[in-house]
Amino acid sequence: MVQSPSGQLKVTVSDAGGRLHYSATLNGQQVLEPSALGLKTSIGDFTRDLTLLDTKEQPVESHYQMRGTKASSACYKANQIVLNLQNKDQMRFSVVMQVSDHDIAFRYDIPRQKFQKKDMKRVRILSEASSFNLPDGTTTFISPQIGPETGWEQTKPSYEETYSADAPMATPSQYGHGYIFPALFHLPNGWLLLNETGVGSNYCGAHLSDYQAGSGYAIAYPDPGENNGFGSAFAAIPLPGQTPWRTVTIGSLSDIAETTISYDLVEPRYAPSTDYQPGRYTWSWLIWQDNSINYDDQVKFIDLASAMGFEYCLVDNWWDTQIGRDRIAELSKYAQSKGVHLLLWYNSNGFANDAPQGPRDCMNTAIAREREMKWMQSIGIKGIKVDFFGGDKQETMRLYEDILSDANRYGLQVVFHGCTIPRGWEKMYPNYVASEAVLASENVFFNEGAAIRQPFDLTLHPFCRNTTASMDWGGIIMNKYLSKDNKSRHTRKTTDIFEMASGITMQTSVQCVAMQPNNLGELPQFEMDFLRQLPTTWDETCLIDGYPGKYVVLARRHGQDWYVAGLSAEKQPLTLTLTLPMFNKGESLQYYVDNKKGEPTLTTLKVDKKGQAKVTIQPNGGLIIKR
Repeated sequence: MVQSPSGQLKVTVSDAGGRLHYSATLNGQQVLEPSALGLKTSIGDFTRDLTLLDTKEQPVESHYQMRGTKASSACYKANQIVLNLQNKDQMRFSVVMQVSDHDIAFRYDIPRQKFQKKDMKRVRILSEASSFNLPDGTTTFISPQIGPETGWEQTKPSYEETYSADAPMATPSQYGHGYIFPALFHLPNGWLLLNETGVGSNYCGAHLSDYQAGSGYAIAYPDPGENNGFGSAFAAIPLPGQTPWRTVTIGSLSDIAETTISYDLVEPRYAPSTDYQPGRYTWSWLIWQDNSINYDDQVKFIDLASAMGFEYCLVDNWWDTQIGRDRIAELSKYAQSKGVHLLLWYNSNGFANDAPQGPRDCMNTAIAREREMKWMQSIGIKGIKVDFFGGDKQETMRLYEDILSDANRYGLQVVFHGCTIPRGWEKMYPNYVASEAVLASENVFFNEGAAIRQPFDLTLHPFCRNTTASMDWGGIIMNKYLSKDNKSRHTRKTTDIFEMASGITMQTSVQCVAMQPNNLGELPQFEMDFLRQLPTTWDETCLIDGYPGKYVVLARRHGQDWYVAGLSAEKQPLTLTLTLPMFNKGESLQYYVDNKKGEPTLTTLKVDKKGQAKVTIQPNGGLIIKR
């Protein structure tokens, strides 16, 4: 048994019958039923006929600073047990289990050893037995994995499917391919979040299998058809070597929303080449679409960014043909004269998908990246958005890492779209910003159903997708209508205050504020003032209240300033009494809130003698509280 420093979370590992299982209790209550451990590899089966050789226990502790996540510093304290085992052929491996107060993490280590009289220096990890067997009565907030070569122009899987809400575990996955990470579960006695971290070029990305009664969810590797069939569906590592960490966060919703376990377990893979700057960006494509990728329209969005004091403007697909490289250089020079820097869009490669958008074939080889990134640096480009990846194979993970590493040499920050989830990448790669890996804002434009669903999505992700890693949702949308003229097509279903508050609840260090030029003359002055000073980096995060998919009230600190943001997906006004320890008792605060008609207002809110305040959030509305 290994327990957390507080002694409240306890994990028991059993080798009964030659098979490994682990289970867990929190405060004496069962939160994980016996769940399998083990691997099948090219040098042996480590799932059965196992013998425990010895164990080693020790405390682990790390303190670190972070850039661009939910907290600028963290302290990780856990107790570790290493179980050294061998199979019937006397091949050895180890299970490393670490338990902190609300997180369990485990991985497998395989030493260099002799196999059939040969010194083994490498191994293929063919499959994992690792599973997560949750108590009966657990419900799910999970998203299905989709099959390869699906979706628009065969660009999926891209982690852009919808999530369940309190669905039974026995519900079959929509596509028969299991479920993606992260995966949130409502236990009979708390909450549990499953994820993995530390995956780069060293391994393939994993997901969860379909649920099996009696054994739960198991680790599943990529489908062989991903990446257009290129690359292996298993992982290959040198010896001695190790797998990534599988993580289990257990406790209250606060413990879920505030966890830093994705970063606690990984280390930087290289040093930053420059001081990467956070900020906000404008983006024409969300509303104005492909036709806006021309010189004159991009000038309008650069001018908008400049007028708002935003740091960046993203020029999306087709710029290579619709603007051209020479004029992009001119555009970059113009932007810099206005105090703005450009970010440029790229297709990831020419093989893993059929997406026609260019520039293509600029990011898929080292030679092409070297040429392209050197040119970008010479004209003052500060970041890239790379789109359309082919799945979770180790081959694809290597491409992500290669792009990041090469971009760092040229001072470029990186955002990924049409992609997998990041797995500890903010700490591993200092120029990494965020990934989409979510059904994002473009769908609000394309589909009124997605617009209707937006409040559900953005009240879920602080507990699931966005709690594990930065998320490029792609836009604080301020147009009333999803159209260039702001008069046609379908309406936005959220209030202005909802959108503004989402800029706080959604976490990424380079945040899209999807204003349009027309908004400069339409929005109330107090909304403009708020968006002009919106921070994108945070020193501390704490959950005030919420329920996934219904509402969330989240507090974040930037320097000495606290921002409390609330969103509601409810159909009726939601009245809450909030405990606000970050403010002084009796203090009067700025209070951005919708009135009963859903119209934005700026008023004051007073904290009472108990440190509490009563608030009401309108349907699909929001609130912001700050000094």
